[in-house]
Amino acid sequence: MSDHQHNDDYVGTGLPPVSPFTRFSRVHALMTVGETTMAIALADSLFLSISPDAARTKVILFLAVSIAPFAVVSPFVGPFIDRMKGGHRAVVMLVGVLRAVVLVAMAWNLDSLTLFPLAFSALILGKTYAIAKSAIVPSIVKDDEKLVASNSKLGQVAGITGFVVAVPAGLLQLVSSQATLILGAGAFIAAALNAYRLPQLKSKKTVDAQLESEELHSSLVVNAANAMRTLRGIVGFMFFHLAFWLRGEDAGTAWFGLAVAMSGLATLAANFAGPTLRSKMRESIMLMASLVAICVAGIFATWYDRVVGGIILAAVVNAAAAIGRLAFESTVQSGAPDANRGRAFARFETQNQMAWVLGGLIPVAVSPSGAVGFAIVAIVGVIGAVNFARSDSGIMRSRGARATNRAHRLH
Repeated sequence: MSDHQHNDDYVGTGLPPVSPFTRFSRVHALMTVGETTMAIALADSLFLSISPDAARTKVILFLAVSIAPFAVVSPFVGPFIDRMKGGHRAVVMLVGVLRAVVLVAMAWNLDSLTLFPLAFSALILGKTYAIAKSAIVPSIVKDDEKLVASNSKLGQVAGITGFVVAVPAGLLQLVSSQATLILGAGAFIAAALNAYRLPQLKSKKTVDAQLESEELHSSLVVNAANAMRTLRGIVGFMFFHLAFWLRGEDAGTAWFGLAVAMSGLATLAANFAGPTLRSKMRESIMLMASLVAICVAGIFATWYDRVVGGIILAAVVNAAAAIGRLAFESTVQSGAPDANRGRAFARFETQNQMAWVLGGLIPVAVSPSGAVGFAIVAIVGVIGAVNFARSDSGIMRSRGARATNRAHRLH
């Protein structure tokens, strides 16, 4: 079904036509409801209700589970998304239905080892949707200049929806985790039904493999991907560093909850600020600014060496990662127009997830003090910023040289 046919659904009703992007925003909001309710339902069973010693082992197991789908399935997820009959719309519908089935199964296996393979499946399906989302956006947003704004709006939708649904989901959690999971399953089914209203968005059937490879390995895309991996690694490190460090502090759980809430608000604010930043600077400067912000906040938190400093650093790290992701996705979406984006984003999501896991393993295994952990964040941020600046300046010089050569040839 084409976009024109979808808009015709409203002819004669007095309602304005609904754009494909608006329809997809609704799908994304419902997917976020499912994700949020699942996270709330599983929080007690997987992390917060167990002792620190037991948590360390379980967290390592969780990290292993989170990376395993990518090591095993990543080579197949991207091509599956690109080749799925019915296009990306069919992928989103299938993911919604399967995620609902997984949540129903989780509801009856919360205290069983079966929960771990179910969590494994949920991670695969969640990342499959994330890849499909990144591939869909440039298909329904034709202007490359609006990619950051469109990705930002989806981030805003997810952030606001997550905060809104957290309250009823939390209240429902007081009744039972099973009830919360069933609510999530209903949201995923609703997302699948709404996805049916999307246009059929298919990838290119014939792609020049050499051209696709050249675009995905261009200096611009590679430099952005390296910066994004650095940001994701720092996010993983900071999350688990705070989780374990704060357990030794008074009211540690409350402090950690505040850190998570502040990080969520910072991410939402970053998604609102993204389009404004893009109107004033190119994507590479946004990535550079993200890394520099982490450097400054890391140095401050190390000097201050208090819980509040750690919470501020966590908020800055998550905001910087959100800004960086907007810039990174826009860079890939516009910089590789001839690539099948399902395969491209599958590979990048794999790399980003591995960076997050490796970052998270360090504080889980070593448990540094607060100040040492903050210093690590600052040092990694400095190294990432310096490497990115050197590469970006080289890219700009190369572009300038090519432009000069073209000008000389024309004269």
